Amino acid sequence: MGIKERQTRDRETMRRAILDAARELFVAEGYGNVSIRKIAERIEYSPAAIYGYFPSKDDIFFALAEEGFRLLCDRGAALRPESADVPPLDRIRAIFWRLYEFSREHPQYFDLMFVDRAVPRISREYERFAFAREMKGNIIHAIQDAVDAGVLPRGANPAAVMRLMTVGILGIAVLRLSERLTADENADALATDMLNITLAGLQSGIALESSVGPECPLDEQMTDEELMVRQAHHERVLTR
Repeated sequence: MGIKERQTRDRETMRRAILDAARELFVAEGYGNVSIRKIAERIEYSPAAIYGYFPSKDDIFFALAEEGFRLLCDRGAALRPESADVPPLDRIRAIFWRLYEFSREHPQYFDLMFVDRAVPRISREYERFAFAREMKGNIIHAIQDAVDAGVLPRGANPAAVMRLMTVGILGIAVLRLSERLTADENADALATDMLNITLAGLQSGIALESSVGPECPLDEQMTDEELMVRQAHHERVLTR
């Protein structure tokens, strides 16, 4: 191995050590209670050296959030457009089950991305998370496909449906991770029941009392082209 290759390997090893230490500290102590100095102490390095890898603590979080979203997407076949040949309701179940699976497989990433309120908004790194916005768009399209196929009622708002199902699955995941379930409760069974009952309720035509809340932070800085696409989609739904 040449000098350049060894330097690259050593730098990546150090970057990995910083991210792993930061992730563990953020989850254990809360993002707002962790400093660059504390991360440096964990890996027995100097704070100045860490700044050579990440300009700020926020940049460390953004790197971790990016890793988390990629872990969620990479194993989430239902989140990708090529899964469109799966029956609509099966695809919707698979999408939200994948989110629940992610909370089991990567609890620290899940905690940072969906639970800790002190972390910075990822809209600050808009271009970096373009793939996550695309993932959200695929979920919206999957729900719209179910409406178009007639398995969900006409007029069902895909964004409101996504919010409803996301809240349900995240709630169960948080209860499990925070150990708020009783000994005889099975979180997997609860998640399955929540998905089935929610979809059955939607299929029955029950009207949603809730409306779409504030846009996801991923959408805060949408491009003009994306805004035009969204507006066209809403108009198409309203004119059905």
